[in-house]
Amino acid sequence: MSPFVAHGLGGVRDLPVPTSFFYTTAAIVLVVSFVILGLLWKRPLLERHARGRTVSGWLQRILLSRALRVVLGAISVFLLGLTLATALFGTNVVFLNFAPTFVFVVFWLGLPLLSVLFGNVWSVLSPWRAIADAAVWALERTGREAKPVLDGRWTWGRYPAAVALFAFVALELAYASPSNPRTLGIAAALYTYWALAGMAVYGRDAWTRGGEGFAVAFELLSRIAPFAIRERAIVVRWPFAGLAGAERVRGTLVFVAVMLGSTSFDGFSRTSEWQDLIGWVRASLVDSSQRSIDLATTVTNLGGLTLFVLAVVATYSLAAECVRLLVRGKGSLVPDFVLPLVPISFAYVVAHYFSLFLIQGQFIITLASDPFGRGWDLFGTIDFAPNLAIVSPETVWYAQVVSLTVGHVAGLAIAHDRAVSLFPDRRDALRSQYPMLALMVLYTIGGLWLLSHG
Repeated sequence: MSPFVAHGLGGVRDLPVPTSFFYTTAAIVLVVSFVILGLLWKRPLLERHARGRTVSGWLQRILLSRALRVVLGAISVFLLGLTLATALFGTNVVFLNFAPTFVFVVFWLGLPLLSVLFGNVWSVLSPWRAIADAAVWALERTGREAKPVLDGRWTWGRYPAAVALFAFVALELAYASPSNPRTLGIAAALYTYWALAGMAVYGRDAWTRGGEGFAVAFELLSRIAPFAIRERAIVVRWPFAGLAGAERVRGTLVFVAVMLGSTSFDGFSRTSEWQDLIGWVRASLVDSSQRSIDLATTVTNLGGLTLFVLAVVATYSLAAECVRLLVRGKGSLVPDFVLPLVPISFAYVVAHYFSLFLIQGQFIITLASDPFGRGWDLFGTIDFAPNLAIVSPETVWYAQVVSLTVGHVAGLAIAHDRAVSLFPDRRDALRSQYPMLALMVLYTIGGLWLLSHG
């Protein structure tokens, strides 16, 4: 389970209308959107506006300046160091330690939101990239050439990044006590080694594009944003235009499946069905040590997480194969239709975690004054009282329904834009989207079921 449970729905079963009404309404919205897209969207609009319009003037010079990059990088490295220090040497009480809330709430939920709003901000906020850049700069000042150990063409696609991201979500969702500060500190240290060693071996750019899990996740999400950097210039473009076209980098479907499947499993892990299974596993080992019970729980959760990731890969591959059969295509169409999964994965993040972000995120104000849990009050905020009733269960549910529906409609629109670009025959373009519509309806209803039963 996720280390924090503040995003539960609570009173969702006390809504004024049955939850089945929301399932039906969401499905109808998708079908109506499909019809409207077929009638009005007859040429590729997103691909046409993907390049965007260059922003000129003083703002661009400031945002792209080396000084700003150095300052932001230094702050990010400081926060990484603080996270490691508090996790390894601070109090072991989860809610009094800075690291768990910062990692699982501020970082893991805040960065996707920043990426969707402002573009690939992680490219300047990554502490590991900042450390690598500083090391290269220092090495070059001595007159030596900084080059990777393996200075060859990258052939691994996004598979290493998928492994890295899966390891993180496995810690978060499968391990028995992921928010334990010592466990989190060791995990953060291991990931730091993964990121820095990968850059040293394969090069900063290659490892950032294919090996560093967070960098790949935030870059994909940033394609939703109306801002991007192209040819060393900031451009403004249509939202979602960055997801237009095909994505032929190997491992992309697996990577996005980890993003989407992990969030889905988090919801399923809260259902009575899964909790009953976990209870049975623990009860069957009642005479064993606590370590054996925790290990069995972790393995069971890991199996469930893996199945959800594989389910996303299988269902989307099946839908893409159905598209190929309907249009009598010759090759796999997965690269052409994988990017519509990106807004869906973000919609799942919003639906599952936005209340956690609003509620638990407030505690970072207190924790900033006493990050090690030693009774400090560095900024005078130790007595800050978070508003735990900032959103009601009903508001949470309505926001979840809207985010899931909008995310799937966006995915449907991106897939349609690709279809009208790929298939000149309008009948083929429409026919190709039948499997995608069915899949979007399935994902939407499944997502709402997980949220309402969690």
